Order: sequence, then structure tokens, then C-alpha cells
Amino acid sequence: MASKPLSYNDYGVGWICALSEERTAATAMLDEKHDPLPISNPKDTNSYTLGAIGKHNVVVACLPEGEIGTNSAASVIMQLVNTFPSIKFGLLVGIGGGVPPRVRLGDVVVSTPVGEYPGVVQWDLGKATGTGFVRTGSLDRPPKVLLSALTTMKTNHEMEGHKISQFLEELAKKWPRLASKYAWTDRLKDTLFESENAKPTNNTWQAIFATPWQTIATLMSYLPGHKEPELIGRANNADTEVMGDERTPGDPKIHYGLIASGNQVIKDGSMRDEINARLGGQVCVEMEAAGMMNNFPCLVIRGICDYADSKKNDHWHGYAAGIAAAFAKELLQIVRPAEIDGEPSARDVLNQVYQSVGHIQLKVDKQEEKHILDWLSPIDYGLLHSDYYKRLQPGTGEWFLKRKEFQDWIKGSNDTLFCHGIPGAGKTILASLAINHLSLKFRGNSGIGITYVYFNYKRQEDQDFQKLLASLLKQLAGVAILYQKAPRSCTMNTQNKGHERHLRN
Repeated sequence: MASKPLSYNDYGVGWICALSEERTAATAMLDEKHDPLPISNPKDTNSYTLGAIGKHNVVVACLPEGEIGTNSAASVIMQLVNTFPSIKFGLLVGIGGGVPPRVRLGDVVVSTPVGEYPGVVQWDLGKATGTGFVRTGSLDRPPKVLLSALTTMKTNHEMEGHKISQFLEELAKKWPRLASKYAWTDRLKDTLFESENAKPTNNTWQAIFATPWQTIATLMSYLPGHKEPELIGRANNADTEVMGDERTPGDPKIHYGLIASGNQVIKDGSMRDEINARLGGQVCVEMEAAGMMNNFPCLVIRGICDYADSKKNDHWHGYAAGIAAAFAKELLQIVRPAEIDGEPSARDVLNQVYQSVGHIQLKVDKQEEKHILDWLSPIDYGLLHSDYYKRLQPGTGEWFLKRKEFQDWIKGSNDTLFCHGIPGAGKTILASLAINHLSLKFRGNSGIGITYVYFNYKRQEDQDFQKLLASLLKQLAGVAILYQKAPRSCTMNTQNKGHERHLRN
């Protein structure tokens, strides 16, 4: 244990897991484990393991037991970055389903940008159309500091090999009780099952494993006395050992590419193949990454434990969690603390995202509000009022505002204040003075609404009873607290039905 606990501000890396096995593997990979910190945020329901890998202080967080999916992952992230304000990026480390034949059990998959995709794609985010399912939205790319570290890592692996096996051996020595589950064992067998498509397609193993030798074998079957050979991938749905691409047991192959994330457990090979075809080829399917990548700077690392088909089981869970954690440890050893010191914290990034979304939403709301008000009445008496009020000479009409009749009327008299005069006497200008005075006097008072109409004999078509009331409603709606519910409902209902506005609405 560390000699003394650090502060919440001293931790810069968030390590997120979905399962207890993944958390165990992560904890076992720590170079040192730190004492728990005093509770600073009572609303944070996450459980943390604190420690260090190299010179990085790491916070390991896990989804609550029994909760999986993008929504749970997003909730854990929000609490993590609020409690640990200096977190710069996250690593989502754990198990996933591989897409064969390229990816095998016991391999490691890392999310990296591919073409138009940022590394993680939420395959179930979209809308159903007449021509099929159309995916909508996009997720964030992994942080540049991590992508740069991956390029260094690739070079190291080509020249010297990875350190995954080394770290698992160290795990077995340091934590003997974990060795049989999280380190390599010969009991693990990679048996590949045929895709469960009802009809052969380009995604089935028949197409994948078709070779010139199969064509020759088919021609030979027509020779007299020739016995029909048993072709690989057509073994009457029996278990088929993976052929080709020889692997050394316990020596994972690392893949970089697209990860498909969603809120549904995939246990169907045909569904997996359909998603693969839709996205143009991914290397892994899982359930939490999309909840993080949408607004949290992170990298996804998955150890492959199954093929996301009906033969899904738990046999490879421990080892897959172990190799993913080992890869994450090797990555952190490459990333230098100085490279992330100047990066904004994840909390700052999230705040910027929320502020941007807030500004966009405000603009959208303003546009929608203007649309509703214009629907109520196209006439803007505010422009007329401004024009008339500009004509008022300074000091003119003050006598009118001081009249007892006007003051009594303002104080709540039920009488109607009527001012009459000959044409051109200045009644309209005095009215603009009164309107401006009332608007200033009762500004901010939600219990009082100021409405007005400037009649013009040249616009009689806009001054019938219904249109005048619509204009008054428009003015009230522009400042009323509850207008977002009533007029919005009114306009949506009438527009959808193709009706004109009616007073009863």
C-alpha cells in the first residue's frame, strides 16, 4: 500500500470496466495500489480502486453488478470525472465478441479510426426506413495522445513483440490464485462454429473459406469411383477447428480497427455478420463503448472471449480480461505524463460539449419560437410601434402620463381609458408614449401583459376579429412563461392537420 493517500486531483487516468472479472484483471495489473480516499462526493455511487502504473496514477471504476450497456457506462463516467477533476482520458478495458475469421478467441482488439468512422460505432443508433435501418449520429475519436502512443506501440511490437504474455506471467507470480483463470492455460480451445445464416451469403464461412482447391475437389468428384471429400466449413454444422493463420497458444494477436457497440447482447452469428456487412467490416462487438465515446476522451481495448454467436460461453472471460488489461498496462508505460499534462481534463471537455449543445439548443428554440409566433400572426406591430415612438420629440406628451385619469387607470381601474381627437392631433404618437411607459414600468412582471394594435385603414384585410385576437395572442405568447406549452401544442396540432388557426385552439 502507498505510504500516504493522494488527493482526488492527483489522478489523471480513468480505467473503466463493465464486469467484476475485468476489474480484477485491472487491479492485478497495477504496479502499486493506493489507499482509498475520504469520501468527497456523497452523490457518487461508484466504487473505485486506486493505484499506479508507471508514473500514471490510475482510477479503476466498474459498472454496478448486473448493469451493462451504454447508459450505465455513461453514468459511471459522469460520476468519475466529477469526483476526480484531473482525469485527462479513459481506457475502457474488458472483453468483447470477435468477428471471425480475422479475429480469434484470445486476440486483442483496439478501437482506432477507420475511414469515416472514429473507432467506435453505435450500431443500434439510427432509424428504420423503407429500405432498411439507417444509422444516425457519430461518436468521438480517441484522444490524439493515445493514437500517437499506439503508433509507437505498433513499431515496438513489430521489432520486439508485445509484453502481454510477460505481464500475465508476472500476474501469475504475484497473484497465484488468479493464474488458472487470467493467465493462459491449455484448457482453452478455440473452436469456430459456422455462422448461423439460414441462407448462404457472402458473409458465410462457405464464401470465406472458398479456395481453388475446393473447386478442384468438386471437379474430381465426377471421376468414376471417386469418394466425395469433406470440405472445411461444410461439416453438417459440427464444430470446426479454425484452420489457417497459425497462432502460438498464449500469444495474442492484436487488431486495430472498428468496434461496434450497442445496448443489446449479440448471441447470433447471422446478426453479427449483418452488422459487420452494414458497417463495412468491424473487428469486435460489445456493449459499453458508445456510452463513453460520445463525449468522453477514451480508447477501447477488448480481449476476445467469444464470437458473438449462439455458442457464447464464459470459458474465455478471465483470459480475455487479462490480455486486455495487459495491453492497457503496456500502453500506459508508453504514454509519458508530460504528454498529457497540457491536455484539458475530461470534465472540462464534457463542460465544453454541454455548453456547445446548450448554445445550439438555444438557437433551435429561438428559431422554433419565431416560427410559432409568425404562425400566430404575420403582422409585427412592434416595428410600427418603434417607428411611431421615434417620432416623439423629447418631453412631448409628459403631461398625458401625469393625468389623474391615466394614473388611476394604471393602478387597476376597471374603466376603459378612451382618448379622442381630430385626425392628425397626435393620438397615435401619444399612444406609443403610453405603450412604452407601460412596457418599462411592468418589465419583468409575469402577471401583467402589454398588448397593442395600431389600426390602419389601408390594411383592413389584416384587421378582422380573428386576426386581431391572433395578434394579441402573439404578443402575450412572446413573453408568457407558459407559452412554450400552449402555443406550441396549438401550432403542432393545426399544422399537422393542414388547418388554419382557430380561436378555440
